[in-house]
Amino acid sequence: MNVKRSRNLPVLRGFRNFLKDTRAKIGITIFIFFVLIAILAPVLTPYNPNDNNFAPLMPPSAKHWLGTTGNGQDVFSQFVWGARTSLSIGLLAGFISTVLSVLIGMYPGYRGGWLDRIFDTLTNVFLVIPGLPLIIVISSYVHSTGPWVIVFVIGLTGWAGGARVLRSQTLTYRNRDFISAAKLGGASELRILVWEIIPNMLSLIISNFMFGTLGAILAEAGLEFLGLGNVSVVSWGTMLYWSDSGGALLMGAWWWLLPEGLAIALFGMSLALMNFGIDQLTNPRLRKDHGNLKKQTGKEGVSC
Repeated sequence: MNVKRSRNLPVLRGFRNFLKDTRAKIGITIFIFFVLIAILAPVLTPYNPNDNNFAPLMPPSAKHWLGTTGNGQDVFSQFVWGARTSLSIGLLAGFISTVLSVLIGMYPGYRGGWLDRIFDTLTNVFLVIPGLPLIIVISSYVHSTGPWVIVFVIGLTGWAGGARVLRSQTLTYRNRDFISAAKLGGASELRILVWEIIPNMLSLIISNFMFGTLGAILAEAGLEFLGLGNVSVVSWGTMLYWSDSGGALLMGAWWWLLPEGLAIALFGMSLALMNFGIDQLTNPRLRKDHGNLKKQTGKEGVSC
């Protein structure tokens, strides 16, 4: 019991310190807001997002909170259901790319030898190839263009950058004293990776997942905007596609174009703010600088 408590205390303490950071709190608030919108989509939306029984290009009103599209669809209903689709694609693709980054970057990096050389070469190949053009080429050759196809295409092409960073960090940990002590204690390679190396790199893995998620949402929006996805499925990307092809900007229908673009920007900002909090939590230098800044601010306030 005491061992479990001692292991949990640093985690709980770290989580409390994370929540003390103002930027992290703002990021978590925005993130939870969009996640709740996505989860509660059937409850929040008054209309079917594909119904086109309304007058086209109606500005925001009590009946249609975000107006209607050029095809007579309710923008608010499309926005909420689009959040569910885009966030699902982003989170799942980010998870897939992060898992691949951990497997391809950490295990070969720890083993070394020919296995490391093979996967290092593979990582370099994927790093040299531009990400978005590769996704566009693969998507154009895939006959099915549903959301699950986009998830796997983005997830399978977005792991290289994270794998390179995780491999370099694994190489620095591989010969440290606590790893040598674990080897002498008879720990297996899998146990060393899971219980010794990964906990020390957890913040880096979380950051990798956050930026993988953001990159997946942006890539999905780009694919849908170019018409390479299934534009009949409501997402933030397809909303951008239909608003652009429908001439929303030229007709001054800002309510048709603005919500989805602003949502993508805000969700990306929430991930970046949470990452700032994680950096400050895991980087002693940043934590020290933040503490010194608080002290200086307090002294200036007292002197005034």
